[in-house]
Amino acid sequence: MRAFEFKLPDLGEGIHEGEVLKWHVAPGDEIREDDPLVEIETDKAAVTIPCPVGGLVVSITGEVGGIVHTGAILCVIQVSGEPRKAAPKTAETEAIARYSVEAGVGAPPSSPPRSRAPAAPATRRLARELGVDIQRVPGSGPAGRVLDADVRASVAGPAEPPPVPAAAAPPAAAPVLGIPFLQVEPLPEFVGPVERVPLRSIRRKVARKMVTSMILAPHVAHMDEADVTELEALRLGRRAGIEGRHGVRISLLSFVMRAIARGLRETPEFNASLDHVAQQIVLKRYVNLGFAADTERGLVVPVLHGAEHMSVLELARETATLASQARDGDIAAHQLRGGTFTITNIGPLGGTAVVPTINYPEVAILGMAMVQEKPVVHEGEIAIRKILPLTLSFDHRVADGAQAARFVTRLIQRLEDPATLLIET
Repeated sequence: MRAFEFKLPDLGEGIHEGEVLKWHVAPGDEIREDDPLVEIETDKAAVTIPCPVGGLVVSITGEVGGIVHTGAILCVIQVSGEPRKAAPKTAETEAIARYSVEAGVGAPPSSPPRSRAPAAPATRRLARELGVDIQRVPGSGPAGRVLDADVRASVAGPAEPPPVPAAAAPPAAAPVLGIPFLQVEPLPEFVGPVERVPLRSIRRKVARKMVTSMILAPHVAHMDEADVTELEALRLGRRAGIEGRHGVRISLLSFVMRAIARGLRETPEFNASLDHVAQQIVLKRYVNLGFAADTERGLVVPVLHGAEHMSVLELARETATLASQARDGDIAAHQLRGGTFTITNIGPLGGTAVVPTINYPEVAILGMAMVQEKPVVHEGEIAIRKILPLTLSFDHRVADGAQAARFVTRLIQRLEDPATLLIET
């Protein structure tokens, strides 16, 4: 008999702690190897960590809602027998490898063929449409789930990023930027009843990113309106047929995403990042669109990788899949990073306008408000038209107002001429 101390593994991506969401065991319980042990939520995702060994649970550390740090002992298990001789690694390193796969931190190890690839029905449909054997597609989602992006990648083949010229490479060590004149005063004493709620997990990550963005990036907002009367007529007229054939609900957001992806290829200043250390603007020649999703745990931003290559239908399907995974708390870490431009849509909730905060280190974000019927001058006459309010918040260090005006004007032109939007390549 031996006592095995299972510690919270290195989660990668600069994450050093997680919040305990749920324990699947209690002291005194018997647990088998690979049974669910504990659910941990980090700034990136919520995952279930399997138990790396079997035995008797002696003790657990960390109450539900508490914070545990990397390297901290999560539980102690009384293990009977010796570890398997075929496994060259320790039980702890095996657990780290398993966790990395589920959280999307690292590549999964080679495994025997699956009897049935784990994938959503929409993903299986996409594989059939593209002629892909889904059984042969490596899954990058939680627990090896095959995602839409995995299916498309198996068709397109691995894409290698262009080499960075030696002169453009940033220094090896990046100094920490200091913020002068910033002194946070403690809160005053409040005279009435209050309730203090811990700032944790996703909410804390959002707070950090928003403060960083507002301090580092000088925000400017350009506002305009798009007449989406024809676009809405096209979308609503085709919605029933598309849902029947493809099982996908086409939203206005899908059309805006396609228009944005096309516009970013023409105006790369809004698809960039500012390197403070190297004093360079990094123009990205690929488009990864993030979209704000409201979940029970707070605001998360799933990312559609390679959005410039997707059709409206593909954008709608991928958006629905990622939004569902985000709400269920089983979205992989890699699906929450790598964005180059973000869209936030408050339209379904209401609101005549929104001025969003840039999703740093991106340099621009588009805010969509609620489509409303308004009396406007159309072709020389007063008419009731469907109007979509738009706001582009951008980093004034990277782009100017004239560039923003041209970018939004071209976006509106695409939305007001849906036929052109659909045939553009």
